[in-house]
Amino acid sequence: MTAVPVAGRAPLSPLGLAFLVVASTGWGLNFPIMKFLLTEWPPLSSRGLCGVVGAVALGLIALVRGQTLRVPDGMWLRLALVSTLAIGGWVASMGLALIWLRASEAAVLGITIPVWVALVAWPVLGERVSLPRALALAVALAGIAALIGGGGIDASLGKLPGILFALAGAICVGLGTVLTKSFKLAMPPLSLAAWQLAIGCVPIAIIGVLIEQPQLAALSQFGWASMIYMTLIQFCLCYVCWFAALERLPAATASIGTLLVPVVGVLAAAAMLREPLSTGDIAALVVTFAAVAVALRT
Repeated sequence: MTAVPVAGRAPLSPLGLAFLVVASTGWGLNFPIMKFLLTEWPPLSSRGLCGVVGAVALGLIALVRGQTLRVPDGMWLRLALVSTLAIGGWVASMGLALIWLRASEAAVLGITIPVWVALVAWPVLGERVSLPRALALAVALAGIAALIGGGGIDASLGKLPGILFALAGAICVGLGTVLTKSFKLAMPPLSLAAWQLAIGCVPIAIIGVLIEQPQLAALSQFGWASMIYMTLIQFCLCYVCWFAALERLPAATASIGTLLVPVVGVLAAAAMLREPLSTGDIAALVVTFAAVAVALRT
């Protein structure tokens, strides 16, 4: 992977932005798909097992393309830390959050990632937040706050566990994003994605199978289709694109780009699950999208 600049702002890579859009769109669509899957399969088993299968698929693709799966000496501890945070923490937390939250609510609450990245990236990476970017981030977060209110999230104890799990997942990804840029994880993208998925998802899959005891017979055709999407798109395609984007973009820019995830998630939840989408929700989505566009240009 390329070296991380210590200070200043690196030029934005068009290819990096394209990778970021693909990852954010795929992750946004995954929220209603995950919510549906929870009606047939438990969260840790479905998320963990899909991640493990995705890791194996990426590993095989890497080998076919001639990429080595060997982890360089001295990198195991850093790889394990980043994978546990950015993959394991997110996969487990967001799966559990959807037990209590609607898909749109989980998508919105989960994407507080830029806040945590901005708090850590400055002292760790020396990525100073410019005033225009800070203002754009504030506007985007205000749009997300409006989405939360418009979506009807209340302060009831019934939804509190889901809110806490969603925020915990976002914090884990924020920390993992900064550490990914800080550490020199010098591996080919496919191999790195395969190892991160494996390290992050194998423990979750094991815990899920032991505690939840999922039954394959419980999966309908739509359930199998959801599992295939989570494996091939969410874990394989999206994570490869995410790591490729991080390789080419500043951590703060990549994290701000993920604010597109709740936009896609809310719209997809309304279309696929018939979750409510008011005029206020649409206005907040427009504000969020506009703020993201401004932030990516500053």
